[in-house]
Amino acid sequence: MPHRDLHSKITNYNDLLEGNRKWVEETLQEDPEYFHRLAKGQEPPVLWIGCSDSRVPANQVTGTLPGEVFVHRNIANVVSHADLNLLSVMDYAVNVLKVKYIIVAGHYKCGGIAAALTNKQFGVIDNWLRHIKDVYRLHKAEVDAIEDPKAKEDRMVELNVVEGVLNVCKTTIIQNAWSSGQELSVHGWVIDIHTGYVKDQHVSVSNNDQMDKVYQMDRF
Repeated sequence: MPHRDLHSKITNYNDLLEGNRKWVEETLQEDPEYFHRLAKGQEPPVLWIGCSDSRVPANQVTGTLPGEVFVHRNIANVVSHADLNLLSVMDYAVNVLKVKYIIVAGHYKCGGIAAALTNKQFGVIDNWLRHIKDVYRLHKAEVDAIEDPKAKEDRMVELNVVEGVLNVCKTTIIQNAWSSGQELSVHGWVIDIHTGYVKDQHVSVSNNDQMDKVYQMDRF
């Protein structure tokens, strides 16, 4: 699809329908069989757990096509063991689609992280942001030692990703996959929206031996 000015605005609902029409026409001109192949099913090797922020879409960030990345997104890419939506996505991705890579992807300039570092009330979302405040509690000494507000916020973005990777690995879904010998690795990324580049947080985990024993679960 042709480049669209980042600052151009969608002025009405019909702009979306027109955009879809142009996308379909241009895609078919380039590849007449594109949608025929897409309709056959999906076998994505990647599960993306990212932020809902409109600036960090999974396919564009990774240079992949529809059908190559299975996606779950929420405010501030939180991984919570109480989130049935996320757990359902993970279960389907791991046990049905057999993905090989799970990526927890945060990004700098994240509004959810910034909000969690304040004492302000924003509404229902405050309950969701408690998860991020818990990340702060776990790393309080390190975060409080950072004086620059931007650097502090950036580090919280990174730490939220680190804890997200660990939380993914602690689930019975991942534990059982590893116990059965399934090839699966979990990775943590932060996207720098100023440059577009990904910063690997070097917290990749690919088997139970890399987890503390208290989190290692035996299968029934």
